[in-house]
Amino acid sequence: MSHALARVRRSHRVHVALAFAAIYVIWGTTYLAIRLAVETIPPFLMAGTRFILAGGIAFAFLRARGVPSPDRRQWRAAAIVGAFLLVGGNGLVTWSEQQVPSGIAALVVATVPLWTAALDWLAFRGARPDRRMAGGLVLGLLGIGLLIGPGNLSGAAGIDPVSWLALLLAPALWSYGSLISRGAALPADVFMATAVEMLAGGALLLLAGLGTGELARLEPAAVSSRSLLAMLYLALFGSIVALTAYVWLLKTIQAARVATYTYVNPVIAVLLGWLVLSEPLTAPMLAAVVIIILAVALITARRPRRLPAKETPHGSGHPAALSATTGPAAPESERLAV
Repeated sequence: MSHALARVRRSHRVHVALAFAAIYVIWGTTYLAIRLAVETIPPFLMAGTRFILAGGIAFAFLRARGVPSPDRRQWRAAAIVGAFLLVGGNGLVTWSEQQVPSGIAALVVATVPLWTAALDWLAFRGARPDRRMAGGLVLGLLGIGLLIGPGNLSGAAGIDPVSWLALLLAPALWSYGSLISRGAALPADVFMATAVEMLAGGALLLLAGLGTGELARLEPAAVSSRSLLAMLYLALFGSIVALTAYVWLLKTIQAARVATYTYVNPVIAVLLGWLVLSEPLTAPMLAAVVIIILAVALITARRPRRLPAKETPHGSGHPAALSATTGPAAPESERLAV
């Protein structure tokens, strides 16, 4: 019996290690993948295709397993949450990466816990920031200031200021979507809730692409193989494999331990951008890495505020709902899991 128990424990440790590797490494690489994908595919069309593909696979698998199909009210809620998370959050990051280096995008996205804490207090009557949280918010602003200096904002660095604005707005919209998801009438099954959010959000992203004229700019013959492979990687690994690992970890171990991916992802993204795409790695950028990670640590290390039971829809433990109380969500979010 003791040997059997030891084997079970070893197997569990292996599964935990593999799941952490997925959210650490895969989500750390998604920023580079986005940068490669938008080289030859318009950003909103790319993101919409990615999420419809991932959501469609997940939806079909869950229905085959007998998970109930969402009703009209749940689809509507998924569309609203998906609009903030995937269009406002991921979509703006994807659009901004046409000009903004992937490593810098990852650092700005790492401020999601700061936005969540601030918006929870300001807009949802959440806990008032204590000294630790206030210090994290101030440090986070300082880190962003190091990344986006006057030269960048003026366009002197060759980056349109609108791209910076879109990037800065993305984590705020993602955080707001995470917070409203707490009271949304989403499906009780967490994976089905995520699947319908990806489908609804993906459809809205395609509409955004059509509305901004991306279809007219799309040249199928000009789409490179590495852009296409990057999009498929984002759909299959970033939106399915890593997200599944993330949700499983949330159900298996303490959420505070799971939230450690927010410290690792930007470091991986910055290094990959430097190694693969020769993106700049300056002293201010390295300082911003340290400052933003410290700010996130100050925010996520605080004791989480427990929500009354009525605030968590169907008791589902949806990742976006969990993010508002225990740490950042994952990007699909996912933490602004791009």
